[in-house]
Amino acid sequence: MLEVKPPLAPEQVVSGLPLAGLAIAEAARRSGVSVHTLRYYERAGLVVTTIDRTTTGRRRYHRLDLEWIKVCTRLRATGMPIKVIRRYAELVRDGHGNEQERLALMQTHRADVVAKIAGLQDNLQLIDHKIDVYQGRLDAGDADKLWAPHRQTKAR
Repeated sequence: MLEVKPPLAPEQVVSGLPLAGLAIAEAARRSGVSVHTLRYYERAGLVVTTIDRTTTGRRRYHRLDLEWIKVCTRLRATGMPIKVIRRYAELVRDGHGNEQERLALMQTHRADVVAKIAGLQDNLQLIDHKIDVYQGRLDAGDADKLWAPHRQTKAR
């Protein structure tokens, strides 16, 4: 039998989330990561708050949890190692007094990301050059003159 839950009253919802929080499956859907990833983030010490639990032990995620998960996934997407994200989370959890270390961590990561972007730009220039060469040869009708390595066969 399908159980239909009544909609929540406005006072039971804050910022589009139920006051009681979201179950892990819904939190995963809204954050764009898997349930497995959410559990991993918690086990790995990447979250900054203790994830609430229902009386039956099920996780409940709130707005702050989802916002922090977004931070973690973005840092990860830019190549920040889990170890560094964990350190950043520790600093955030510890609260005031370590802002200089947080700033230094972010500045170092930013420099790494800028270097990666520069490398990608160089690679993109090569790709664009190759596209221009092929398009030019195809447009000129002489693509058959493009260089192609020939295998040398060994004499037997």
